[in-house]
Amino acid sequence: MTRNDVLEIPIRDRSSAGQALVRLLTAYRQRPEVIVLDGQQVILVDDGLATGATMQAAIKAVRQQSPARIVVAVPLAPPDSVALLRRQVDEVICPFTPKMFTAIGRWYVDFSQASDQQVQALLRQAWQREQDEQDEQGQQP
Repeated sequence: MTRNDVLEIPIRDRSSAGQALVRLLTAYRQRPEVIVLDGQQVILVDDGLATGATMQAAIKAVRQQSPARIVVAVPLAPPDSVALLRRQVDEVICPFTPKMFTAIGRWYVDFSQASDQQVQALLRQAWQREQDEQDEQGQQP
């Protein structure tokens, strides 16, 4: 599977959630190698769910790669969204499910958006750290 194949997965989903996933993949997936999910445990994380539509698009994209297990981890979501996702994945971790859910941002002191540039910089740092660790392991006798 190539990088373009990974980008094609959610493009088939023409919903607004599917298109949001395409935008994120295009903006953040800068590495040329493809992550193989076949037989792996995948943990999908978000800062919270309202309807769960974007997470459902992510689950659909990941499921096409045959992971062994899919876990969704979010700090908060309405009970009905959690119930819906529990039928679609192996496990949902969501410690806070307020019945009077209005908006995700209401539950945060600071819910400001991270820019694409901030996320890309953090990803580059993480990938560099991962590469440095691999290089160090390769140099050890």
